[in-house]
Amino acid sequence: MSKLRVNAFTLSLDGYGAGPDQDLQNPLGVGGESLHKWFVDTCTFREMVLGQDGGTTDVNEAFAARSFENVGAWILGRNMFGPIRGEWPDDSWKGWWGDNPPYHVPVFVLTHHKREPITMEGGTTFHFVIDGIHSALEQAKAAAGGKDVRVGGGVATIRQYLQEKLIDEMHLAIAPVLLGTGENLFAGLDMLKLGYICSEQVATPLATHVTIKRA
Repeated sequence: MSKLRVNAFTLSLDGYGAGPDQDLQNPLGVGGESLHKWFVDTCTFREMVLGQDGGTTDVNEAFAARSFENVGAWILGRNMFGPIRGEWPDDSWKGWWGDNPPYHVPVFVLTHHKREPITMEGGTTFHFVIDGIHSALEQAKAAAGGKDVRVGGGVATIRQYLQEKLIDEMHLAIAPVLLGTGENLFAGLDMLKLGYICSEQVATPLATHVTIKRA
């Protein structure tokens, strides 16, 4: 049965999934790049994002590789697609990742403003959903063809799906970094009342990997 998953989503020790002041120069917010040291040297990152060989083959790589297994569609918040706010000024912005994004499946981007789908190289097509998280999930599950749907972020998008108890499984990588401000994933959420438990925890020097599932 298709699951709604969060994978390889990195948080700071104080719970922030991105730094403040996200823009073109700081796509992860100020200081946000420091969260992802565990990921950027893995074989999976080098292959899927950079198109390069090599990389680490340790525990961090195992979690990175798992994050792409059995994924048939993605859901992204608009900030994960780009730094543009408000109405789309034109069709020139096609995401952070160049002509061949690392998704290779349909991607559903939450937005308040209409835009035609964008077909990219490698099997990625961005669809823009203006009628909310439930519609995005319905469309993503249909496109996934029985495989899982992965919520790529950002924090606000994950929080919306958590509040509706729709996420089945969530892998978080807790980086040994303090950001102090930004977007906090768990602020105001009672994860126990929402029905979630911690099912796995593995520590490495660069991150503590935690898996949370619905009880």
